[in-house]
Amino acid sequence: MSTTTSEHVIPPKKGKPKWLRVKLPTGKKYTQLRGLVEKYDLHTICTSGSCPNMGECWGEGTATFMILGNICTRSCGFCGVKTGRPESVDWAEPEKVARSIKIMQIKHAVLTSVDRDDLKDMGSIIWAETVKAVRRMNPGTTLETLIPDFQGIETHLDRILAVRPEVISHNMETVKRLTREVRIQAKYERSLEVLRYLKENGANRTKSGIMLGLGEFEEEVLQTMQDLRSAGVDVVTIGQYLQPSKKHLPVKEFILPEQFKMYEEEGLKMGFRHVESGALVRSSYKAHKHIH
Repeated sequence: MSTTTSEHVIPPKKGKPKWLRVKLPTGKKYTQLRGLVEKYDLHTICTSGSCPNMGECWGEGTATFMILGNICTRSCGFCGVKTGRPESVDWAEPEKVARSIKIMQIKHAVLTSVDRDDLKDMGSIIWAETVKAVRRMNPGTTLETLIPDFQGIETHLDRILAVRPEVISHNMETVKRLTREVRIQAKYERSLEVLRYLKENGANRTKSGIMLGLGEFEEEVLQTMQDLRSAGVDVVTIGQYLQPSKKHLPVKEFILPEQFKMYEEEGLKMGFRHVESGALVRSSYKAHKHIH
């Protein structure tokens, strides 16, 4: 049985479809920012993650920064980030990130991080301090915080709510049936509760993202979208899963553009404020629009 119907997917053995081929980023703004990143050794997820939308986002003054190191305490089957024992917290990191945003003249910054289950505060203090530092150094920059679940502990979530980023996002990643296989240490219901708690306790705008092509069915995708909407989520992103390495979960199917379009239309009917749905869509795609 396929993810949707046979006419809406392509088996991966045929190779990547043409709509997943990305043009190299170009443009004056992109070239300028690339030069700054290299000159000052700035760390962005855009470059380290080889994001297909880097040129477009940078051209619009948006970039994504990862805090709390690059080693995660969780070992999700889809993620290319290293798993292991993280390094100690760099308390100078908030100022470094704020400086990077200032140098790059970023209008809208997305902050994300690895999971830090090794820390008593799960990294939430550094999260809050980073938002504060960015606000101090870049008062005109808007912010999205793409947070881990912090194991659903409200004290940690409250620290994010207290610094009031324009958007707080937490990714569901996949449908309920596949959560244990795809996200391993995460829980579908816990992620929903995190998103619901954020919205009910003052978050201006909440957001979540899911990947397709892992073996989910159409009705499961629609149910996940409805679950997110019922939790008060304002923005949803839907993209194609691509295997980071042979060690990671395989791509089961490539979803056709018209199927992504259908999910976008259904999401808008459900009441989402924004639905970004397409093969190359990633969590931060068109993020600057999601504050409105």
